[in-house]
Amino acid sequence: MSGGVLFYVQHLLGVGHLRRAETLALAMAETGIDVTVAFGGTPFPEVRFDGVNVIHLPAATIAGEDFSTLRDADGAAVDEVWIKARRAALLDLYRRTDPAVVLIELFPFGRRQFRFELLPLLETIHAEPQRPQVLCSVRDILVARKAERTEETVETLRRFFDHVLVHGDPALIPFSQTFPAADRIADLIRYTGYVGAPRKNEAPPVGHDEVLVSAGGGAVGAPLLFAAMEARPATAMADRTWRFLTGPNLSEAKYQRLAAMADEHAIVERFRPDFAARLSVAALSVSQAGYNTTMDILASGVRAVVVPYEAKGETEQRLRAEILAEKGLLTLVPEAELTPAALAKAINHAVLSPPPPAGVNLAGAAQSAKFIYDLATLDTRAGGPVAP
Repeated sequence: MSGGVLFYVQHLLGVGHLRRAETLALAMAETGIDVTVAFGGTPFPEVRFDGVNVIHLPAATIAGEDFSTLRDADGAAVDEVWIKARRAALLDLYRRTDPAVVLIELFPFGRRQFRFELLPLLETIHAEPQRPQVLCSVRDILVARKAERTEETVETLRRFFDHVLVHGDPALIPFSQTFPAADRIADLIRYTGYVGAPRKNEAPPVGHDEVLVSAGGGAVGAPLLFAAMEARPATAMADRTWRFLTGPNLSEAKYQRLAAMADEHAIVERFRPDFAARLSVAALSVSQAGYNTTMDILASGVRAVVVPYEAKGETEQRLRAEILAEKGLLTLVPEAELTPAALAKAINHAVLSPPPPAGVNLAGAAQSAKFIYDLATLDTRAGGPVAP
């Protein structure tokens, strides 16, 4: 093994997984180890992995929210030729990089659609007399799953993986809360703390005391954006500047419709690279409840109203938001109850609430990077796991 880390990253809907992966990759690179990202999705200009070696595999996408059918970069359903080419590209990249650590984002807890390449990669690694350490990177909360899927996940982890990096804090949300077989992989689990974007030492931006309305990548954020625009006059913040960040994936037609509803107190933009800095000086945040946005909220200490994404059986955002709301860290509006009136009521409640308390471990990127650095720079012997 020549050393370094090969980091497999595949996003399909939104940019949450991608932003967390970027934060982890940059933190690993800052330790001095070589990081190569095997990038399996379509590029986002806003997530650049600056300073990290990114190798693009043939891009896999989905149409809308249909996770069952993988599509290529042109939108066509993938065929066997594409599958073989993609699998060969990943295996070739692994052999060329000869890493000391292979980090795989989410699988086997998710991304089952990519077993066609990940299982051959893991089999190849497993067969080597001196193999790299194999790690899974996973968020704190999983989507509910069938019992047979849980069993399959445990079997894959026990056969191929050395560690599971859970990007959360067990004092807040133990992994067992959404993965019932956590006790069967307890020796593999390493809690890292939450992965938040690094806080930059920059001057506070213009825009103090704004209401920031954001929709992550924007693919499923239209109902929130329009409800917030309509709720403005009924809130105690009606005279403030409201900045709407729609995300790159909101359709152009919906973007133009939202922009047409704006007045002198509303600004509609696709994206801002200084979002986290603006959040730190905002009067209020109104957003969905994805992992990364939630971490930005907690790091900034801003009062916040969140509307979790709950379609297609998604339970992750709602559960995390409920727990944080119970602790006084934010105000929750369930997706099924989202109306302009309900959102205005929640905003007025949040404005009158005490500032959210601190204390959540947000050092997950640095702690993950240190753990991986130690693995990558130690002698892993003949495939045996390194002791924690």
